[in-house]
Amino acid sequence: MNEAAEARLMRALHDEHAAALWSFALHLTDGDRVRAEDIVQETLLRAWRHPRVLDQSQRSARSWLFTVARRIAIDGWRSAAARSEVATDVPPESAVPDDTERAVQGWIVADALGELSPRHREVLLLCFFQGLSVADAAARLGVAEGTVKSRTHYALRALRLVLEEKGVTR
Repeated sequence: MNEAAEARLMRALHDEHAAALWSFALHLTDGDRVRAEDIVQETLLRAWRHPRVLDQSQRSARSWLFTVARRIAIDGWRSAAARSEVATDVPPESAVPDDTERAVQGWIVADALGELSPRHREVLLLCFFQGLSVADAAARLGVAEGTVKSRTHYALRALRLVLEEKGVTR
């Protein structure tokens, strides 16, 4: 098809059928302008690929265009249904994280703490699990702050060794 014929075809499509086709597509999509534009564009593309359609009477050309538009809309509904699409204004819920690994690690650490000396276990519980400062832990234990620091250092080394014996690596 030469350029002049293409221009005549596009003018005929636009002048004679575009408004009616747009209205029909808007009705098919329940007012969804974006989807209607897609349907009209695909319908006009198919008409451009089959120019002999417009050589028929105006009525039969419009019928062909409406049939094509309806089939495109139906294909869209079917493909959306096959994909189980759900239109919503609310974003989907985020996935709930699986805390199983964290729970297992907690049990392993609790078991390892049970194998430490009472003084080491006590200083780790106060400083790491209860979140007390060195000064507060020292006041609660009735020892100097330096003692809390050294107990914490040696308690962490002992805990690391117990965890390694249990097969826990970094």
